[in-house]
Amino acid sequence: MPLSTVLGAQSLVQPAVCTTATRPASPYTGQAIYDTTISALLIWNGTAWTGTGGLQLVTTATCSSGGTAVGGVVTIGSAVSSVTVATAFSAAYDAYKIIVTGGAGSTNQGLTLTLGSASTGYYATYFRTASASSATYDGQVTSNGAGWNEFGFGTTSGIGMNIELLSPFLAKTTIASGVYTRGNQTVLGAGSVSGFLNDTTSYTAFTITPSTGTMTGGTVRVYGYQNS
Repeated sequence: MPLSTVLGAQSLVQPAVCTTATRPASPYTGQAIYDTTISALLIWNGTAWTGTGGLQLVTTATCSSGGTAVGGVVTIGSAVSSVTVATAFSAAYDAYKIIVTGGAGSTNQGLTLTLGSASTGYYATYFRTASASSATYDGQVTSNGAGWNEFGFGTTSGIGMNIELLSPFLAKTTIASGVYTRGNQTVLGAGSVSGFLNDTTSYTAFTITPSTGTMTGGTVRVYGYQNS
């Protein structure tokens, strides 16, 4: 789809309309476009295309395994054992939100979140506040684990994750928090989770892995919080 500029009503010039693949190769600072691939109005800030709100879809995110990505929206493949989202974190943002929706798990499964190649040093506290089988509150603690276990959950009717990360790209300790659905493969429950990765490494990628079985379909979206 080629770029188009149209003189709109009341003599206002509308932004150029394009796809992610056909964005201007040499944009000028302040240039506005409407990207039909991601249905978003974007502004060139001199170094990158950014949105006009506080929470921005990271359109540079790609998928290195387990799926495909178009305009930063990662679609999980069929019966995959994990999905890795690359170029998700950068100097553009200090804080991020990861949202996974749709698709299905092959069985009831916890979803583990890991950053880059870090295979140890994950700490987390889980607090379950609602259960399909019991009104009892409960929780658990993970100390120096191989990942943030059960930061999301999958069933045969869908998979889900809603997590916020502070400083994954900065050379600081990464802090994570969010809401989750949790289970021990038979009991479902909803609650909250928080944790940190005990290092000061700069990460650009993350991987989501089911505790058992596989995932099929669904989307992974990464959003960055505007620094200013």
